Amino acid sequence: MPRPSMAIAALISAAALVVASLPLHAEAPPRRVVSMNLCTDQMAMLMAAPGQLHSVSHLARDPKSSVLPDEARRFVVNHGLAEEIFMMQPDLVLAGTFTSRASVAMLKRLGFRVEQFPPAYSFDEIREQIRRLGNLLGREKRAEELVEELDRRLAATPAPDETAWRPLAALHFANSYTVGSGTLSSEVVQRAGLENLGTRLGLSGTIRLPLEILVVSAPDLIVGGTRYESSAPALAYQTFEHPALSAILQGRPMTAVPDRYWVCGAPFTAEAVRILADAAAQLSPRKPVAP
Repeated sequence: MPRPSMAIAALISAAALVVASLPLHAEAPPRRVVSMNLCTDQMAMLMAAPGQLHSVSHLARDPKSSVLPDEARRFVVNHGLAEEIFMMQPDLVLAGTFTSRASVAMLKRLGFRVEQFPPAYSFDEIREQIRRLGNLLGREKRAEELVEELDRRLAATPAPDETAWRPLAALHFANSYTVGSGTLSSEVVQRAGLENLGTRLGLSGTIRLPLEILVVSAPDLIVGGTRYESSAPALAYQTFEHPALSAILQGRPMTAVPDRYWVCGAPFTAEAVRILADAAAQLSPRKPVAP
């Protein structure tokens, strides 16, 4: 018969094995969340439990940038400053990878938990980021609901026929910027049944496109974002009034997709797809020019 000390040791070892095989308890969901980035602002507003989200960035209240400006008024506003966020004493800070790096570094040094989200460049990345935030907030079920909403809204716009003609779309923003491959805007264009001029030209990311190249390319559709007017004429928009651009448009307005629908990735990004698909449906293949 084993001695009592040996029996106790064996019992402890067996218990340790049982405990090791049990799933670890997840961390308690954060109770005071601060977001300092427009994209995490909106995802958090869509997903957080009542009372869980404390503060969002000031951009969340801007109707030109945010889909949820009225919802944002329910929360304390921050300007991405480390000192103001320190005073809020959050147990989780949400930021973008391009959010004020000095503020993010300071908050980390002060011991705050900061989770950074990169820009979403595809619909798959939107789904991944929604699920990641759901895990951080302890709101996994709500995250899946938002993924389903995205898929449902995308499905409402029929997927383009890969064998059909794709109108050529030129994205033309302030200061003659366009986008090429590897961007969410380009994926939206493609999902809407259009071909992105920037991608055809072999461009990637956000880059300036000279007006001359845009005109020579003769796109079927010119797509612009939100135009930020001021009291004085802005040089950033001088190409919008250029006669050469007007000639391509042939009296039609540029197709406008508000920035708020595709600056950030979320279920509402499907609205940008719908707008462009509707515009594409109004086009027909150009007839060849007679020699």
